[in-house]
Amino acid sequence: MFRTVNKDKKILVVDDEPDVTELLDYKLRQDGYRVSVINDPLMIMGTARSFQPDLVILDIMMPDLNGIQICRMLRADPVMKAVPVIFLTARGEADDRIKGFETGADDYISKPFDTRELLLRIKALFKRLGQTAEAGGQKEITIGKVAIDIEKHRLSVEGRDIDLTATEFKLLRLLMERKGRVQSRENLLVNVWNYEADIETRTVDTHIRRLREKLEDHAGIIETVRGVGYRAVDK
Repeated sequence: MFRTVNKDKKILVVDDEPDVTELLDYKLRQDGYRVSVINDPLMIMGTARSFQPDLVILDIMMPDLNGIQICRMLRADPVMKAVPVIFLTARGEADDRIKGFETGADDYISKPFDTRELLLRIKALFKRLGQTAEAGGQKEITIGKVAIDIEKHRLSVEGRDIDLTATEFKLLRLLMERKGRVQSRENLLVNVWNYEADIETRTVDTHIRRLREKLEDHAGIIETVRGVGYRAVDK
């Protein structure tokens, strides 16, 4: 029997292998999600804009357009830029994972994969998105000229709005909420990614680097504590 608990969540699956999309279409619908699948990567932007997914599961190794290129296109699109992305690929080397995260992906799972693990990662991702969307009492957190609006899921630097992915926002919010307290890489993986995944601590470093790039002259509010992790500080 197909569940209805996730019926409001829409997932777009992009993979050039019909066997993969057919399997995921069935498993995701069985878990209650609304699903659209694409085998031709050139259809991505039109389908994404019309379907308006809450999540994109994206293969990296595809002809014509690969997953890295598509992720960059999604992040550059005003409508799709905040939609989370999970990369699905046969390439499991650490450098490939880091490259995926640098492009703006929120998670990564290698083929061959266990659909149960993928479903758990999807649930974890939606869970942290839901937690980020909750105000939790505090509406805005400010350090110097850097401010995050929790309800609106918005970062502003000197009054300018800066785009963040869901994971970047959750990471920055956690650091700013715990200003002055050192957060180890392992602690950040558990609290930001919501599960003790097989993700290297380099993943945290990659997201921190992206945050600093977006903060530009105010990157100094994120301080590295050598051998331990990171903390947010007044600058």
